Amino acid sequence: MMKAIEFKATISKNKISIPVDVQEQLDKSREKEIRVMLLIEEENSENEFLQLSKDQFLKGYSESDSIYDNYKVEG
Repeated sequence: MMKAIEFKATISKNKISIPVDVQEQLDKSREKEIRVMLLIEEENSENEFLQLSKDQFLKGYSESDSIYDNYKVEG
């Protein structure tokens, strides 16, 4: 079983600084195998913005509005 420890850090000269409180937790785990996963914050891409816009727009959509989905104009 693995225990997850999460913290924010920056990479400087290809090294990650580990906060002191996390180091204290790691002292108990010396010589044990660990798994490292990096999640890098990215700026919002255009696709994410479009998806967010769509989600926000559809929040105002009601089931009763669906009568207009198949509305055909005759003429």
